[in-house]
Amino acid sequence: MGVKGLQYFMEKCCPKVCVPVDLKEMARQHVASDQHGASTTASTSSPTLVVDGMGCISYWYTCRDWVCGGQWKEYMAHLERWIEAFTSAGIKLVFFFDGVVEEEKRQEWAKRRRNAYREISKLFHHIKVHGEQPVKGHSCIPSGLATFTRFALRSLGQEVFCSVQNADYEIASYARRHGSMGILGQDTDFIIYDSAPYLSAAKLRISDLTTILYDRDILCQAIGLTVAQLPLLACLIGNDVVPEAQMQHIRNDALATYRRIHPPSQGEKVLAVAQLVSSVWGREEAEVGLIPRSLVLSAPDRKNLEIGLHSYFLPEQDHLLNSSLGSGCVMEKYVSPEIIKACREQHVSAQGFMVYNVLCEGVVECSNTVEDEEDEELSPQALVYKTCRQHIYSLLLRTHDHNTDVPVVREWFASPGNPLKEADLVCPVTPPSGEQPSLELLWFSSGPEVSALRLKAFLSVLDCQEFLELHGTIEDHLLVTLCLVTYIVLQVQQLSVEDVDAYLSQAVCLRLQSPQELECIKLHGLSSRAVQLGHLYVRGLAQLLGANCASGCPLPIHAMMPWHSFDGRLYHAKYLQAHNGATLMMTAGNDSSCQSLLLHLKEQLLEVCRKRGRTLQSKPRTATRTLEPSGRDGSTAGSAHTGQSRGGRGGWRESDDDWRRDRQHRGGMRGDHQHSGGSWRDTGGMRGEPRGFHNQGRARGGQQREETRGEYYQAGAPHPPPARSRHPNRGRY
Repeated sequence: MGVKGLQYFMEKCCPKVCVPVDLKEMARQHVASDQHGASTTASTSSPTLVVDGMGCISYWYTCRDWVCGGQWKEYMAHLERWIEAFTSAGIKLVFFFDGVVEEEKRQEWAKRRRNAYREISKLFHHIKVHGEQPVKGHSCIPSGLATFTRFALRSLGQEVFCSVQNADYEIASYARRHGSMGILGQDTDFIIYDSAPYLSAAKLRISDLTTILYDRDILCQAIGLTVAQLPLLACLIGNDVVPEAQMQHIRNDALATYRRIHPPSQGEKVLAVAQLVSSVWGREEAEVGLIPRSLVLSAPDRKNLEIGLHSYFLPEQDHLLNSSLGSGCVMEKYVSPEIIKACREQHVSAQGFMVYNVLCEGVVECSNTVEDEEDEELSPQALVYKTCRQHIYSLLLRTHDHNTDVPVVREWFASPGNPLKEADLVCPVTPPSGEQPSLELLWFSSGPEVSALRLKAFLSVLDCQEFLELHGTIEDHLLVTLCLVTYIVLQVQQLSVEDVDAYLSQAVCLRLQSPQELECIKLHGLSSRAVQLGHLYVRGLAQLLGANCASGCPLPIHAMMPWHSFDGRLYHAKYLQAHNGATLMMTAGNDSSCQSLLLHLKEQLLEVCRKRGRTLQSKPRTATRTLEPSGRDGSTAGSAHTGQSRGGRGGWRESDDDWRRDRQHRGGMRGDHQHSGGSWRDTGGMRGEPRGFHNQGRARGGQQREETRGEYYQAGAPHPPPARSRHPNRGRY
């Protein structure tokens, strides 16, 4: 991120730029300077640290497990301690997150996504060979971490913003405008902006609040430039806007000139380009920020360089800057100005998800998900949730099947098989219920009737209208879990009884577990399939979050947060337990309330499956190693079977005969609507619509009831759910 190679140059070739600082002392000095009138007039009395959320997120997630889908309760506890360290020192935190991907950065964004999938492929290879998470290397953050972290920080009382243009730009602009004490991140763009001091997130020690300050003035002295010349240096070296290769010929000439005087050395690229910038910089460029005429550039290169150059000029520094950036609306013909205003406000304050991107940008993107490109059974999450997204688009844009003017949303979803060379053009699809009340009614009206309409709209997106009566009888996050697992079952024909038991039981049992207890769950072997299913669930929560926002928030936002319904280690334990022969009651542990609730949830899911003609089958995939006992949550595998390894590759795979038979009989259905060939790859992959994708799981002559349903319940087992009170505060979008 940032300027290519500049971080290395500062730390290895010019270490005097890296100044150790104590943030507590820095805050005291900042307050003192305010009191003496030395800071900007816009400065506040309390020292404020502006935090680049995307630059810090990989340092926040320090939980031992990341491969199973995330230890979300533990992560929340860590965030709370992190915030408390600054709060106790009197430092106010303001967080920024990326809200859009600017088109001029799309090429770099896609390149990083492709590189990430190569690492994810190595990760799955390691799991299949060794049955464990890599100790070092191949590390990545859990899927959805960036999405849910901003909601986590808001729930912890923090001020959070989501960008409508380049997040780095908005961070630097905010810090300069408010006279902030510094910017905490890990992106060398922050030393290029003429803004607050750039502080290292990577070097931060939370125990004593010390870190490294990259001193902008010392850097300028070392390379012989002024602060005003740094943007041109950054663009000629290469950044996210100006690809490194585009200015290669300029750097080659600069290096040739530099080496006539200086011997080759580390950091010479930066020094050579700095020498070039100094030699071509004139008074005219200094006054208006133009590109020096002496630089030999083609018209396209000059245009791109100009865009990159002005991306570093903050509003008060650039008279050419378009102040209306980020305020347009691609879909304005389909929605009212009031809707646009509301969705933009919710987006900026980090209270919404997906809606702004659809209505104002017409683009939705998703970064990498931890999923196995070699798994021919499980579809990528981009395909699994495509129907859900299309229903959301239809709800937002009020489209109907008979419309001739149909809007198109451009989707950029990083996924196995998608080279990200161009966007997928996705049309809205009306939900099966056909009910689409206006957004003005859903978002701005009130009353019991409107509340019911909101919930109906939300459930229609997922084709789970039957769960309407459950609202208020079970906790909101369990209703969300039930909707999500039901949707996955209807879309993913290879999902089995054991998979459903694992999903539901971990959500029900999670409330009994503290972060410390969850961390202590022992997993002696990982299933690559369970890893992918765990991340699939978390990505689904984000889709439901988008559906909730589009529907006017019939459910509180916290109900969609993973720390209420998912823990990667607990889910993996339940998965291994279920696939090693544990009954549904065993997965619920010894808690009678959990058993009763779990039975009720599964009965509701099976009833919807029956109505849709979806037969859920038992397909145990015995893992080659099992869990050790771990206590009251019931997450032990007991004395489950162990499989035999097949050569060097199969020792950690799920390896019983059912696994092999499942590969031959993919689809899990017996009826007219089963897939031809069974594999998601056989049905078109990422670049086209799989055959029958929209009607996947719908009944058209298949079995009408599950033949083995009686096996799911113990005779006389109680079914009614525990009562609960309705949540007093319903969010509004």
